Amino acid sequence: MEVKPIGIIHTPFRQASGTPIQPAFAADTRGEIEVFPQYADGLKDLDGFERIWVLFWLDRASKVKLLVKPYRDDNLRGVFATRAPARPNPIGLSCVKLLSVKDCKLEIAEVDILDGTPLLDIKPYCPEFDSFEVARFGWLQNKPKTDIADNRFFDSKSK
Repeated sequence: MEVKPIGIIHTPFRQASGTPIQPAFAADTRGEIEVFPQYADGLKDLDGFERIWVLFWLDRASKVKLLVKPYRDDNLRGVFATRAPARPNPIGLSCVKLLSVKDCKLEIAEVDILDGTPLLDIKPYCPEFDSFEVARFGWLQNKPKTDIADNRFFDSKSK
């Protein structure tokens, strides 16, 4: 299996501490996705979407942890029952607002990603396919809202 970046994500966040933990908590935060020129043709028609899914490599995540204390909780949870970045394959997923597409640059908002993060893929958000009503959402149900990250899942190195 070979995975390689198709671009770089630029944001105001240089370290995990203080970064929103999900796009829903990053309303006023803007960023830019720089897609490498050889993938420019793949951006055709993307500007018609209000939101996009961004898949990225969590290049600064700490080592793999199968049991983690996620944000909003002090109990150990299985990593696959969380969105913690310390995963066997550190792939991140965010649904961000797409503001504009100009050449190989995508202006985005509601971003919760560290600056310089490698971009793996982009997919359009479609409410018909991507939005589901649910009656239960595990241990997160009734948890107090925490909207910014600390450094619990990231190495001290920074770019």
